[in-house]
Amino acid sequence: MDTSALLSNLETHFKLHPASARLLIVGLGATGYSAAQFLQKTPIKFAVIDSRKTPPLIDNLREQMPDVPVFSGGFDQSAFDVATHLLVSPGVSLHETTIHKAMQAGVTVLSDIDLFACATNKPIIGITGSNGKSTVTTMLGEMGNAAGVKTAIGGNLGTPALDLLQQDADLYVLELSSFQLERSTALNAKVATVLNVSPDHLDRHDGMEGYAAEKQRIFRGDGTMVLNADDAMVMAMREAGRKTLTFSTQGPADFYLRRGESDTLMHGEQALMAASKLRLEGTHNIANALAALALGTAAGLSITKMCDALRKFKGLPHRMQKVAEKCGVNWVNDSKATNIGACIAALQGYERKVILIAGGEAKGADMAELLPAVTAKAKAVVLIGKDAQLIADALQNSVPTQFAGSMKEAVKAAASFANEGDTVLLSPACASLDQFRSYVDRGNKFAEAVMELPSC
Repeated sequence: MDTSALLSNLETHFKLHPASARLLIVGLGATGYSAAQFLQKTPIKFAVIDSRKTPPLIDNLREQMPDVPVFSGGFDQSAFDVATHLLVSPGVSLHETTIHKAMQAGVTVLSDIDLFACATNKPIIGITGSNGKSTVTTMLGEMGNAAGVKTAIGGNLGTPALDLLQQDADLYVLELSSFQLERSTALNAKVATVLNVSPDHLDRHDGMEGYAAEKQRIFRGDGTMVLNADDAMVMAMREAGRKTLTFSTQGPADFYLRRGESDTLMHGEQALMAASKLRLEGTHNIANALAALALGTAAGLSITKMCDALRKFKGLPHRMQKVAEKCGVNWVNDSKATNIGACIAALQGYERKVILIAGGEAKGADMAELLPAVTAKAKAVVLIGKDAQLIADALQNSVPTQFAGSMKEAVKAAASFANEGDTVLLSPACASLDQFRSYVDRGNKFAEAVMELPSC
């Protein structure tokens, strides 16, 4: 890291000068801790605060940085009163009273993504969207490395962005959430995309328009825009005069799916690869592959090498992951589908009707939006979790529905609906924390319950 260049960029973007700045990191999770480790190598003075009495990484921080002031167990107003800059972790709402008050008083808010952008001059690919961003980010990481470009991936996915700088990559691929984007202003990605927009996190954003506006912030700067031609809200983000590439599974685009006896991924008139060579289930994963190809092309990666990587790509755990086939029934774990759009995309990827397991914490989303896809693609629905009744009311008895108190009960109920040749799909359309530690825990519990089913 070139510290002088970093400090110059921070002065330009945020009027942050080590001699006068007092930066307060708000939130000591993975992001906050990575920011503390990063800032420790600079002359910038900082402190850390967390509303939790014992944040998960507080012992690590105190051991490795004993001179850094740490406040825990609440948002002490005195810590905010002396701060000139706030670095607010994505898990902390900007509407928190102390944060909102500080912002009104003129304190500057920045993010770990801002620090990252100020610390590197290497090309960055930025990826956001309601669904598919982890898959596309991981695809691109494998594509870049297959093309001989040292590529590091992270951000909202896995490794915090600032930790990626230790890898000294030649290309960075960042998955970015709406929460990361709403507090970031310095990112100017070489290539960026909003893959799609569907209801998610509406409890923390000002409705769909506010949510889409936060996603659109990924296009700040002058890099190439990669847009989903099948999503009207995304296409409305197009900016005149900006270099743009589009992708589509439904019609004409720069990268598109040519349907026929053998569906083919296309770039203009060039056939790239048969869709059947992808190892992933569902049309939405074809869209993800097309998006990755468009992003990689804009970043200068070899199309041949990218297609080689796609043929080998097996997908992500808990995302349309086949768990088992038992008694002729296919069991698929899509626990990472934590919002309505992800569930709809999963359902629409099947030709034959499936048995759907859904439910959890709805996060303020309108579950009636599930109705058309469930009616068209579900043979039956098994509902779990806090908002199971809310979903049942929204589905209006359109398909046979059963409630289950646990994942084990849900799997048994789904098995009772399933015949040979059917698929049972866990695609909850909801967050998991009402019943499980995470979507990973939810997916693991599903897989365990499936394996416990009796054999034929």
